[in-house]
Formats: sequence, C-alpha cells, structure tokens
Amino acid sequence: MILDASVLVAHLDGGDVHHERAVNLLLEAAEESFRASPITLAEVLTGPARIGALDRAKAALAAIGVRSTGMDDEAPERLAVIRTATGLKMPDCCVVLAAEQEGTDLATFDVRLASVAKARGIRVRA
Repeated sequence: MILDASVLVAHLDGGDVHHERAVNLLLEAAEESFRASPITLAEVLTGPARIGALDRAKAALAAIGVRSTGMDDEAPERLAVIRTATGLKMPDCCVVLAAEQEGTDLATFDVRLASVAKARGIRVRA
C-alpha cells in the first residue's frame, strides 16, 4: 500500500486530529508492505528535522516497515502528465504515480487526492 503524507504525519503525531484513524488503518493493513514516494517521505520528515527529532521519526517509520518507492526514467514525463491532467500539486502527483507504478492501494486522508486517485482507478483507503 502507498501511504500519503497525511497518514504518516497523523501516525507520527499523537496530537494530530487523524492520529487514531491512522493507527487503526496501519494496524488493519499490518500484513501488507508500506511504501511512500521519496517526496512524501521528505515531507513527513521535514517537521521532525526542524525540531531535532529526525532520527526518532525515521525509527518510527522503519518500525512500521515504510520503504521508499523507486522512480524510473519515465517518471518526470508521467508526473508532468498527471499534474497537467489533475491540477494536483507535485507531491500529490508523486503519490498517484507511486500507486500506479506499484499497482496497489493508496492510503490518504486528503479528500482531493483521494478523489483524483479514485478517478484514475486507484483503490483508496482512509
């Protein structure tokens, strides 16, 4: 399953409004492999890096088995097409591309991203 930043941030931040929802979603899918685009992981790690908690955040992601997805040589072109067709911001385009490349579900709490993903035939979990 591809994880969006909204799910990962909520999981890491006990005070996030979606924290319990994120924890439950990840527990229910614990037997699956979790992946995120490199851009998503950078987004998620920015806050912890800012407050000196980067190592703790990386350890928390590793503990649930989150791994980075690769991007092939066609990724820039495919991202440009996704962005043009959907109007999504580039980080969200990276999430869509990752789900399409992996041929797997997408977990997100972002309503717009979920809507675009569903329209593109991606199964969304929230």
